[in-house]
Amino acid sequence: MSATKTARSRAAPAKENGAAKVEEGLNLFKSDKFDADVYVKSKCSLNEKEIKQLCSYLLDLKKASAEEMRRSVYANYAAFIRTSKEISDLEGELSSIRNLLSTQATLIHGLAEGVHIDSLSVKVSDSNGDLSNLENRGSSDIEKWSVEFPDLLDVLLAERRVDEALAALDEGERLVAEAKQNQTLDPAVIQSLQSVQNAIIERRQRLADQLAEAACQPSTRGAELRAAISALKKLGDGPRAHSLLLNAHYQRYQYNMQSLRPSNTSYGGAYTAALSQLVFSAIAQAASDSLAIFGKERAYTSELVMWATKQTEAFALLVKRHALASSAAAGGLRAAAECVQIALGHCSLLEARGLALCPVLLKLFRPSVEQALDANLRRIEESTAALAAADDWVLTLHPTGTRQSGRSSTGSLGSAVQHKLTSSAHRFNLMVQDFFEDVGPLLSMQLGGQTLEGLFHVFNSYVSMLIKALPGSMEEEANFEGSGNKIVRMAETEDQQIALYANASVLADELLPRAAMKLSPLHQANYRDDTHRRTSDRQNRHPEQREWKRRLVNSVDRLKDTFCRQHALDLIFTEDGDSHLSADMYINMDGNVDELEWFPSPIFQELYVKLNRMASIAADMFVGRERFATLLLMRLTDTVILWLSNDQSFWDDIEEGPRPLGPLGLQQFCLDMKFVICFASQGRYLSRNLHRVVNEIISKAIAAFAATGMDPYSVLPEDDWFNDICQEAMERLSGKPKELNSPTASVSAQSISSVRSHGSS
Repeated sequence: MSATKTARSRAAPAKENGAAKVEEGLNLFKSDKFDADVYVKSKCSLNEKEIKQLCSYLLDLKKASAEEMRRSVYANYAAFIRTSKEISDLEGELSSIRNLLSTQATLIHGLAEGVHIDSLSVKVSDSNGDLSNLENRGSSDIEKWSVEFPDLLDVLLAERRVDEALAALDEGERLVAEAKQNQTLDPAVIQSLQSVQNAIIERRQRLADQLAEAACQPSTRGAELRAAISALKKLGDGPRAHSLLLNAHYQRYQYNMQSLRPSNTSYGGAYTAALSQLVFSAIAQAASDSLAIFGKERAYTSELVMWATKQTEAFALLVKRHALASSAAAGGLRAAAECVQIALGHCSLLEARGLALCPVLLKLFRPSVEQALDANLRRIEESTAALAAADDWVLTLHPTGTRQSGRSSTGSLGSAVQHKLTSSAHRFNLMVQDFFEDVGPLLSMQLGGQTLEGLFHVFNSYVSMLIKALPGSMEEEANFEGSGNKIVRMAETEDQQIALYANASVLADELLPRAAMKLSPLHQANYRDDTHRRTSDRQNRHPEQREWKRRLVNSVDRLKDTFCRQHALDLIFTEDGDSHLSADMYINMDGNVDELEWFPSPIFQELYVKLNRMASIAADMFVGRERFATLLLMRLTDTVILWLSNDQSFWDDIEEGPRPLGPLGLQQFCLDMKFVICFASQGRYLSRNLHRVVNEIISKAIAAFAATGMDPYSVLPEDDWFNDICQEAMERLSGKPKELNSPTASVSAQSISSVRSHGSS
């Protein structure tokens, strides 16, 4: 104990010295003559060493000041706590004394006045009479009334007899106003009436505060709340009354929300439903109370709308934070859509009360739903790309009952079973079908167009991957939108390559447009039965979906063009880059007359064989959808002939080469072109464009031959000769003899005849 005291005695002088130094250092700043500018200028002239000393000095002052504050707080903390506790206890005792005195004063007044107070409490006018009675009874009666009336008001306020207090205040104001109009009253009476008027003003304010306090209590609700607000409005404080009414409903639902915890719910939909019930029920009740008490006055209805909008915005932020945020980030469009639907369902009930708050919710929910939409589409794209990397490009029927979502969808599953697709396309289709089960709120949020656009980009990305699967297309298609650096398995055989086209064609032509029909309001169960609106939506929606389908088909055309271009180049060029289709093969024929045998050129023989082979493959793949196969074969044939038509070097050699085109070369060229018309017509993939281009090519060759001065028609045989050669060539190349008098042969002959007649013209 003695050692401790000794240590403390030694520390005390050190503390006093430190405090003295601090005080001495601060004296300069406390002086009335302290000039900040002069002080700063004097310090700015210091050298580097002095500046460092000054900084060190200031840091020491800072540490000393902090230490002094800490010691001061610790030294006085116990006293501060003790004093605060005593003050709190004293306030409680004073409040109890005030209540006791108020109760005793009320009791004393009641006992003293007796029957006179009872008569006054029934009706002020009964005890006081009208102004003429007061005048008739003299100034003494008025002065007596002036003394008794404030006490009467105090009793009514203490007993919370609000209706009687309101009546007494109104009556008192009327009596005072009428009395003041009497010019014969003594100044003393007028002074007493003025005191009554001041008392009325003070009691009116006390009553208003009393009513406001009651309205703010959580236990005040229902009829009691409406009565308090109505009384406050009668006191002439309508704006305050209306604000208190709205605040009371806000405080009540905020109190009820304390028992609502997002973590206590199994998923966001339950939390959204519970929160929606609390918030929109409170808004509905507030709207009913406002209408009942304040009517349809514009000032109050505007405040109600602004308040309801603010509460709706706060509600939307809570839902986004606790329900939508996680769903949107994870691409849970179904969960996000469910939350939005629940909130909109509760909010729409307020429209019957004149509050259209759904647009507020839609505006606030839209970013989250868009995020979920984008994440969902991105997931479809990534999942399909992952399967495409290992797809064997073999068409199969999708097995039944393998939907992973667990939700039955007979229509989408049935459509999947009816189509042959590869594994990645089956996955793409099923994910899209499942995606469109969740698009209900997207229409009300005007996201239908954005949904179609997003799905188009996903499909376009998938088509780009199909293009990359074609051999030889890696370099030229690497920059297509959505292809990126994704790895995809090559389609080596013609069967696999045609399967790529089958995937894209069936998805774009049937499956995706059928699924997108769910975006139409006519397919929404909760869509309003408004004939005019339904008709308008049908007229507006269908053109939009038709345009969307056209874009899908255009995306498929990219794949088709790449496919045909690759096969056309394989036909025309050798691996060394030499051409199988050059002008020399026709120009040099006139020098080899002895070895001539009339038959289509090898490249066109190979084209016919390839088309026949592809037609056979496509017949198995496109059962019931032969149109897709026809379009593919038509495009491949057009590609080869268009390349010939646009090969400027070929025509330069024919028209301006060192050796002219001879009769045999012209005859062979016409035979090749008519052979193309013949087998295209027989295979039913002869397009009008192909027919036109072949006619133009033949006319161009005939014109080049005629430029040599010879008559081209004198060297060309009749149409029957071309027809016979073409039919024989097709029989030999296909191994399936056909009768010349068959309907197909007749069609071919007519096509060749039309070509010749066009050339002769």
